Amino acid sequence: MNPVTINSVEAILVDLPTIRAHQLAMAVMQRQTLVIVRLRCSDGIEGTGEATTIGGLSYGEESPEGIKLAIDTYLAPALAGLDAANIHAAMRRLESVARGNRFAKSALESALLDAQGKRLGVSVSTLLGGAVRASLPVLWTLASGDTGRDIEEAESLLASRRHNTFKLKVGRRAVADDVAHVSRIKQALGERARVTVDVNQAWNEADAAGAIARLEAAGVDLIEQPIARANLAGMARLAARFVVPIMADEAVNGPEDALAIARLGAADVLALKIAKSGGIHEMLRTAAVGDAAGISLYGGTMLEGSVGSIASAHGFACLPRLSWGTELFGPLLLKDDIVAHPPRYRDFEMEIPTGPGLGLELDEDKLAFYRRDR
Repeated sequence: MNPVTINSVEAILVDLPTIRAHQLAMAVMQRQTLVIVRLRCSDGIEGTGEATTIGGLSYGEESPEGIKLAIDTYLAPALAGLDAANIHAAMRRLESVARGNRFAKSALESALLDAQGKRLGVSVSTLLGGAVRASLPVLWTLASGDTGRDIEEAESLLASRRHNTFKLKVGRRAVADDVAHVSRIKQALGERARVTVDVNQAWNEADAAGAIARLEAAGVDLIEQPIARANLAGMARLAARFVVPIMADEAVNGPEDALAIARLGAADVLALKIAKSGGIHEMLRTAAVGDAAGISLYGGTMLEGSVGSIASAHGFACLPRLSWGTELFGPLLLKDDIVAHPPRYRDFEMEIPTGPGLGLELDEDKLAFYRRDR
């Protein structure tokens, strides 16, 4: 019997408005751009994937426009005619034609997995070996920059049982101002909620040491990427100095980074992201290295929409240990969606779809309305 082959790949830029300005150390987001991948196979089945970055090029080396260019020019032609069911062979082919470009490769792998799941009538998590959880804890980022408004937002979300862990984005203001902002919010929420801090590499080591000491005293639960990703020695010094856990985010992409962090003791927690790893399988390899080293795991986000968030959720659902939950709140940050049935959030968790493949269906009208080339 002839294998099912990959017929075509389409990469679509989609611009979606956010519910509010989202402030990070390196950018202020007013909208989010998704790269939606549609991979069509010779048996008529279509797989969907997504690649999304934070603030264009402000977070890393790939931008939405660059991702689309890489897929259209190099990656899609390399996949044409390959066995659509042999995902490992397809990804190996992509590795041979393009270095890096992890976000683009992740979107293509998600689309291949989605198509294969539909073909076999099983979910992506089943293809990966099976989910050990049906839903995932999800935090919310308080990123208005206004202390009173952030406290009101957190109280409302606690009352509605949507989130009970809150991340604060800092690094745009003076260190003392950021510490005071976070401390007041933690004091207001007390033990009813976890509060974590994401610095996005904005501090130097000396400022970080003083700030973390004050944040630890205020009861903050986790400090994410306080200094530059390349300064693993500094991360190790901070991790050894404080009781509050230090999490590596920008410092970890794939399993090699996880191994370097483990060797140096440069983090207590790893932020896992399928896009940064180059796909779900590489994320699982990265997680295995961290888990074996005794480093706790956390399911991160690139603020993807529903497609990318659900793909991540299928991967995270398969991890035996996920001590710090996830931050798959990307769809909630957007005013609209391009899938027919967005993921459901309740009781502080996101439910993972159980249908074939990713378990979602594109809303063709919304996709047509929000695509950049409309």
